[in-house]
Amino acid sequence: MTIEPFEPEGVSWTPVSPRLITARLLVAALWLIPVLLCAVLAAALSGLVWLWALPAAVLVVALWIGWLVPRQVRAMGYAERADDLLLRRGILFRSMVVVPYGRMQYVDVNAGPLARKFGIATVQLHTASPNSQVTVDGLPTDEAARLRDQLASRGEARLAGL
Repeated sequence: MTIEPFEPEGVSWTPVSPRLITARLLVAALWLIPVLLCAVLAAALSGLVWLWALPAAVLVVALWIGWLVPRQVRAMGYAERADDLLLRRGILFRSMVVVPYGRMQYVDVNAGPLARKFGIATVQLHTASPNSQVTVDGLPTDEAARLRDQLASRGEARLAGL
């Protein structure tokens, strides 16, 4: 029997919103389209055949991003347990973070203009460690507010017990 470090027994994962896929692909397109247009323009105006490799490379990157982003978002999730919060992400380089509720100092909810347009937000946990970057991206706004309140109350309860 092998123990899987990224699939603890009895844990039910909550996925992030699939709207995060659209938001991330839109951001990638907003960066890649101007680069593609400049590469096509440079190749067309110069008359150098080899310069058409630049727009082709940009298209390859765009296709790769279009394939990768949905898989990345589907690999993201979180689980609330009695004493801690589990976060997972990654496909090739997988990561699972366990945050004990008693280590949480405060919880932020953030949403920029694009995230608000898609109805998603990011919950960021701040712990006693200055090196911790614990975020749950792509939550529906009502779920982000619920999770913020839930984590804050559980964190306060654990700190009160110290």
